[in-house]
Amino acid sequence: MQVINKLNNNFAICIDGEGKELIAVGKGIGFPKTPYEVEDLNLITRTFYDIDPKYIELFKDIPEKVVHFTAKLVEIAKNELGYEMNPNLVVTMSDHIHFSIQRAQKNIDVQMPLIYEVEQTFPAEARIGKYAVKQIERRFNVWLDPNEASGIAMNFVNARYDTRLKTDVADQLKKQYQEILEDTISIVEDEIGIVIDRDSFNFARYSSHLMYLLDRIAGNKMLYSDNGIMYQSMKEEFPGIAACVELLERYFKRKCGIILSKEEKLYLILHINRICTREGL
Repeated sequence: MQVINKLNNNFAICIDGEGKELIAVGKGIGFPKTPYEVEDLNLITRTFYDIDPKYIELFKDIPEKVVHFTAKLVEIAKNELGYEMNPNLVVTMSDHIHFSIQRAQKNIDVQMPLIYEVEQTFPAEARIGKYAVKQIERRFNVWLDPNEASGIAMNFVNARYDTRLKTDVADQLKKQYQEILEDTISIVEDEIGIVIDRDSFNFARYSSHLMYLLDRIAGNKMLYSDNGIMYQSMKEEFPGIAACVELLERYFKRKCGIILSKEEKLYLILHINRICTREGL
């Protein structure tokens, strides 16, 4: 196996004996000067194939412990759920779990869809989500809202739909979704003064959040909670981003006839701030 590019000291882009590209995980494999041959394959603890290039850089930011935990969780889910999953799931789920842990450590309470609602439609995925929450709490010494299980469950649902099982509903929403996605991302770019790479993970993350938001709008299930104080605090800490979110709210009022709740605006501030952070602002 040849290491061709370092992601960090323990993650690297490699080429296997059949010429296929993969992400390899192993202690110190990214430390030597690249390219080089890995002589002892026992150093490699995990490999990930068919990862979309736009997600690869994310491995630099996610702790190795979280990636290993997520990989094991996905293996369990594959056995339990019995369907094919998008190979990018390990990366996107790792990012989701890492973000959940960070929010818990900073006492940021972002209300998720109620797990019992997800259970009505996706009981098997919800069961895995609840199991995951308990394991995250135990492994990472944090407390998570039980409804965090719904976000994990929906990651599995979306990974399934991203392969061969796109639903008619998703096809019907696609045209409107793409239009709103481009409109809103253009508002962010104009207001913040950045250009967001449409092939980047930042864009993919925002796209996923927007799809969830449109689903909640369509189902009249806007997120509400007692996070008014947190929202006000975030507005004061990030006034430029908060002003951008106010423009997005006007857009949604004009386009969809709805007013975003403070909870939804708080979530948008968090996501747009992550975009700005990744863009170096």
